[in-house]
Amino acid sequence: MAESEQEIAPYDAVKLPERVRSPWVQLAMRLALAFLLVAFMTMLVYVDGDAYVDNNDPEDGITLLDALYYTTVSLSTTGYGDIAPVAPHARAINAFVITPLRVAFLILLIGTTLEVLTTHTRDLLRVNRWRKKMSGHVVVIGYGTKGRSAVDTLLNNGQDREKIVVVDPSARALHEANQDGLSVVQGDASRRDVLNRALVRDASHIIITTDRDDTNVLATLTVRQLNADAFIVAAVREQENTPLMKQSGADSVVTSAEAVGRLLGLSSLSPTLGTVMEDLLTYGAGLEVAERELLVSEVGRQPQSLIDQVIAVVRDEKVFRYFDPVVSQLARGDRLVVVRASKELPWAPRPGTHDEDFASEDR
Repeated sequence: MAESEQEIAPYDAVKLPERVRSPWVQLAMRLALAFLLVAFMTMLVYVDGDAYVDNNDPEDGITLLDALYYTTVSLSTTGYGDIAPVAPHARAINAFVITPLRVAFLILLIGTTLEVLTTHTRDLLRVNRWRKKMSGHVVVIGYGTKGRSAVDTLLNNGQDREKIVVVDPSARALHEANQDGLSVVQGDASRRDVLNRALVRDASHIIITTDRDDTNVLATLTVRQLNADAFIVAAVREQENTPLMKQSGADSVVTSAEAVGRLLGLSSLSPTLGTVMEDLLTYGAGLEVAERELLVSEVGRQPQSLIDQVIAVVRDEKVFRYFDPVVSQLARGDRLVVVRASKELPWAPRPGTHDEDFASEDR
């Protein structure tokens, strides 16, 4: 797509999370500010009463009630003219202080209307700021059960909430994602203009989790055309669609229906095994599967000899099982896939979480 097409994409399809305030709180704040303006102007006129004249009773001067009366008719732009500034400095104050106060008071009175009129401009500015700082983010296509679970996992593992963008065509998903503090682009993820609004070109990871395999394939094709470097994880319902999804550009494919079926079968054959598998898939309690860097102290050792239960070793972007002879000795640059306690316990330490020296090749 041409760069000009990306620039003219409508902003109103991008919905950023709002800070919701009670309408009663907003009303109370506006009333308090209005009373504050009235009180300030009343005291300003009363203290400088000699600079004003009451045409109905010029001999008695300006009382506090006169000052309040003058304030209310001035701020409401009624202006009967019976009380008026006569001294030059009072007229200057009226021009440069009271007139701005009058404008502010009118804004408060019709604040709701003005807010509606300025919402679009405000959203344009917010989206512009959002676009400028959004890079290396995660785009989640589909905010159903799988999408919400994927987002929860990302957040629980330290992903910045502001660096997640949800793409979904439904208004309900938009509302739920905004309630969760996420930015949302509403629309069909197989369309280039929708993905451009989600800034897919600058994303580092794309998670595709709609409920239809054909939609997932189209979305994967479109995403890969827009971003050749992003890591794409896609879900499919049927195993037979996995090769097609990978041909479309997905780096990793998860078969959701068969994965659930396997878990159900395992739980039926061995309830204990099913419980352990459920534990591994549940964040925050019991066991977890994690990937971490190799420590300097672990270089040259066998995977089976480490404190963590190593189940795989990533070497040169290839995954080897822990028992593979190729990784019988760990080397610098390796990454470990381990099963460990989700929270460190006195009897279950978590290597790699205490500022140890890592054995990365670039160190």
